[in-house]
Amino acid sequence: MKIEYDPERDLLYIYFAEPGEKSAETVTIKPGVYADFNKDGKLIGIEVIDAKEIMGEKIEFKLPELSIA
Repeated sequence: MKIEYDPERDLLYIYFAEPGEKSAETVTIKPGVYADFNKDGKLIGIEVIDAKEIMGEKIEFKLPELSIA
């Protein structure tokens, strides 16, 4: 998974596949939030336009640390 945020365009994209994988279908979740699926129907990404408006003024992600044994 890869997360990119462009503050100039206020655009957030979450990749669940390799960046650059082609979307075969885009579904509107709600205005400004879109889910991209590949030709096999697998979710490959989520795009949020006007991210600050949709998610709140502060864009911040906290992910748990993985412990490798």
